Amino acid sequence: MSTLTMLDPPPLPVGWPVERIDTAHPHAARVEDYLLSGKDNYQIDRDAAEAVLADFPQMRQIAAANRAFLRRAVHTLVADGIEQFLDVGTGLPDHEHPAETIHALCPGARVVLADNNPVVLTHAAARLRGPQPQRTAVIEADLREPAAILDHPALRSVLDLDHPVGLLLGFVVHFLADHDHPADQIKTLINALAPGSALVLSHATAEGQSHLARAAAEHYHDAGIPITLRTPAQIARFFDGLELLEPGLVAQPWWRPDEDPTEDPGLNWGYSAVARKP
Repeated sequence: MSTLTMLDPPPLPVGWPVERIDTAHPHAARVEDYLLSGKDNYQIDRDAAEAVLADFPQMRQIAAANRAFLRRAVHTLVADGIEQFLDVGTGLPDHEHPAETIHALCPGARVVLADNNPVVLTHAAARLRGPQPQRTAVIEADLREPAAILDHPALRSVLDLDHPVGLLLGFVVHFLADHDHPADQIKTLINALAPGSALVLSHATAEGQSHLARAAAEHYHDAGIPITLRTPAQIARFFDGLELLEPGLVAQPWWRPDEDPTEDPGLNWGYSAVARKP
């Protein structure tokens, strides 16, 4: 990577007014945090998670499998020479957060963490800055508005979009309904990245265990967190124009596992893949 002149470190959010933090309704990132045995959640999030677990106890393993997939994907991209990352819908920093893996593997990496939840942003800013804080930005942003992400001054001060970037979309796209046009939003981000960039994406599906997955999705919906379950064919469309890395789009534990998975691939709620921009 060519030398990029760094600006002053972008301001990192350290907190929000209390009224910005909604403790009356569950939030997807805080529910995930509870599923991962984290502590950055509220009773309303724990209640929502327990409702899901009552019908679908595998959700804890699935949340952990998603984090493990992201860790393996980051290992692959860093080994291939990618030193810049944009993590949209970054989630709370517990249980093998991708940013921790990136900083451990590549201390000089440039990382932008984007999310639309004040609790996530506050904890990410405090705990995921890495060994060179000026190379990390934490921005308030939403996948539904990709142009705002790309134009954010903090992103522009950290990432050099003329060089490859790893775009991480871990278990976030299924929170966009079809009318949000997720394929178009992803395409906008990918089009702005240099050749050699990569898309890392995981997504919920009802494939193979329809009754359990749909019951879990109903609980999320009842909690005010709608999820759109998509088939593998529908998920594959998000990679149009990109070159899938082996083994392609597969159930999460089967993407380049560290050891042979013990899970039944038909009982996994998530599909994952990594693809390169030619």
